[in-house]
Amino acid sequence: MSLLGLQRDGSGPVLVWLHGFTQTKDSGGTFRSILAGTHEVLTIDLPGHGQNSAISASLDETADLLALALPSEPFALGGYSMGGRVALHFALRHRERLTSLVLLSATLGIRDDNERAARRDRDNALADRVELIGAQAFLEEWLAQPMFVTLPGDPLERGARSGDARGLANSLRYAGTGTQAWLGGRATSLAVPALIVAGVNDPKFVGEARLLNETLENATTSLVHNAGHAAHLERPDDVAALVASVQPQ
Repeated sequence: MSLLGLQRDGSGPVLVWLHGFTQTKDSGGTFRSILAGTHEVLTIDLPGHGQNSAISASLDETADLLALALPSEPFALGGYSMGGRVALHFALRHRERLTSLVLLSATLGIRDDNERAARRDRDNALADRVELIGAQAFLEEWLAQPMFVTLPGDPLERGARSGDARGLANSLRYAGTGTQAWLGGRATSLAVPALIVAGVNDPKFVGEARLLNETLENATTSLVHNAGHAAHLERPDDVAALVASVQPQ
């Protein structure tokens, strides 16, 4: 089993960007094109999405699959939401591969065991829902959530969403937030330079960003004004400038 379709754009220092749930390597086109002016930007479909929709993998397994697919020389790694959780797992398992880390709308996980189990149940129910109604109908419901109401109505972005219901369902079952172990203890040893980003209009993940900042040894936090959960889609210039400013180790 291997991840397919590594995509490269631009030239300069290598930056790997990992997409969020329901997205693909083609998502965030404006954001990526700005970064490609100063970096070689690498993207790849995560398990359950796009070209890799037939692959099911946990967060740790996804990190190891990425380790096989990505360049051997050290690179900067960033990710949004689910991609940020994958990036954090990659950093904990393959620290020597990274020059810096960017986490947008990411989390250390759910500390309380009962709350984590309840979230896992909700993720599994949502997975059943995807398979019941199909990917396109599910995307309508997914993007109607309050956390996405301020997203621009960009048809290119909508076209870049993943359309495989079984893949999305298995992503929730194998790598949803409820499957993520609490990383608060392990992450204290992670010294890679890290930038934690959240949209000001996404209070839950502003709190998650502050917790990440307190936990990681070498982290700073930036909050993006006039942006919610998907800040890189709402304010691509601002977020790209933040990402480009992270200094490698």
